[in-house]
Amino acid sequence: MARLLLIEDDLAIRTPLIRALRERGHAVAAASTAMAGLRDALEERPDLVVLDLGLPDLDGRELLRMLRAVSSVPVIVATARDDETEIVRVLDAGADDYVVKPFTAAQLDARARAVLRRAPGGGTPDPTLVVGGLRVDPRSRQVTLDGAAVELTPREFDLLHHLAARPGQVVTKRELLSEVWQIPYGGADKTVDVHLSWLRRKLGESAQEPRYLHTVRGVGVRLESPQATG
Repeated sequence: MARLLLIEDDLAIRTPLIRALRERGHAVAAASTAMAGLRDALEERPDLVVLDLGLPDLDGRELLRMLRAVSSVPVIVATARDDETEIVRVLDAGADDYVVKPFTAAQLDARARAVLRRAPGGGTPDPTLVVGGLRVDPRSRQVTLDGAAVELTPREFDLLHHLAARPGQVVTKRELLSEVWQIPYGGADKTVDVHLSWLRRKLGESAQEPRYLHTVRGVGVRLESPQATG
C-alpha cells in the first residue's frame, strides 16, 4: 500500500479522486492549500505527492521548489496545460512526472505506480555501477568520483544513472527525454543539454575537455571511463 498526499483545492476533483485511489489500494491524505500540503508532506512523509499547480494561497511551482529544497519525495504534478514548455518547466523544477487535466484515477494510479517503482526502494535495486573512478549507487542514490562525494539533484542523478548503465554506448537525446524525463521528443532537447552541462561541471569537466561525458554531435552522448578513451 502506497501512502499518497493529494494537494488539490477543488473539492469536486479531490473527493472522487481520493475515493477512487483508496479503492485501488492506496492510503490517501489530502490538503487544499499549498502551506497545508507542505506541512503534511514534511510531517506525514508520504510515499508520493500529487500536486495541483492552481492552488489558492501559493503557485504550485513555488510549492514544488520549496518541497524540493527539503525533501526528495516523488512528486506528480497535475496541470491543465499540455504544451511542451509548461511540461518541461515543471519537470526541470523537480517534478518526477505529470498528468494533464482532465485525467482519470486509473491514469493517475498507473503513473503513481511507475514513479514509485523508479523511486529508491521501489523494487529490486540495481547494483552499484562503476565506470572508471565513478561510482553510482542506485540504492542510496549517491555518487562518488575518485572517492569524493558528488552532490547531484534527483534529475541529474537519474540522467547519470541512465548513462552509467550503458557505458561506452551512445545514448540519443530522444531516449533520454523518453526514459529520464518521460516526455516525448520534439524540440525539448535543450533541457538535456542544460542538465548535461550541469552534470559535467559537477564531474569537473567540460564539453571542450571531456573525461566521462562525450558528446557525439548530431547523435547524443556517451559516458565512458577516461582509461577507455585515453
